[in-house]
Amino acid sequence: MSSIMDRTPHESSFSFSKRYFQLRKKNLAEDDEEKSLHSFSSSHLGEDDNEFDVKVPMQVVTTSKKKLSAKAVSRIRSIFGKHRSSLSSGLGTRVVCTLFGYRRGHVNFAFQDDPNSYTAFFIELPIPTSSLIREMASGLVRIALECDKVETKGVKLLEESLWRTYCNGKKCGIAIRQDVGPEELKVLKAVGPISMGAGVLPGSGSKSDGELMYMRAKFERVVGSKHTEAFYMMNPDGTGRPELSIYLSRV
Repeated sequence: MSSIMDRTPHESSFSFSKRYFQLRKKNLAEDDEEKSLHSFSSSHLGEDDNEFDVKVPMQVVTTSKKKLSAKAVSRIRSIFGKHRSSLSSGLGTRVVCTLFGYRRGHVNFAFQDDPNSYTAFFIELPIPTSSLIREMASGLVRIALECDKVETKGVKLLEESLWRTYCNGKKCGIAIRQDVGPEELKVLKAVGPISMGAGVLPGSGSKSDGELMYMRAKFERVVGSKHTEAFYMMNPDGTGRPELSIYLSRV
């Protein structure tokens, strides 16, 4: 029996060379396979990267558009908010005040920049119309409206809703700030051409309310602070003390 040791040097060398080339061929095949796998993996990663590169800009553009859209909406809301705020309390130093009410009802009054402009402040007083007429016939009338000071930012004095009412120092009850309804708007339109004066309009309410009485005059507006304002009725001749004064304060 022959063994490995019995082989000739030539046979051993040939056998070694054969094994060497087989091993080298195997290693080369494995390297080619590894390169192929690496190339395949790299190509797929490249495809994924390409897809990622396409999607990211689209997402960024979409986000940017959303941010721009949100900024535009915020800007529009800000503009309309400022416009609404100016409408709610945009009175000047000279205003028109209209007091009206049914003879057996309560007094309403409205402040406007001019007879045909929007109503900046409209309130129903807990004062009977007949009582106010008697007070004004007897002399000067002072109406004081007070509301509570609440830590609420952005609420202007003329935007307050509930007011404690005093007429010549006597407590009368609670006045309520209201929106101008169809009935009140009809009255304001009826007296629109009148800049100053008093009179009676045909009543459209129940017969027990009596006639609709009104008085319209120009008032001087004085702003003491963000918590106090005063309105003084201006006499046509510019002399004498005001017959009617209205004070608003937040205490």
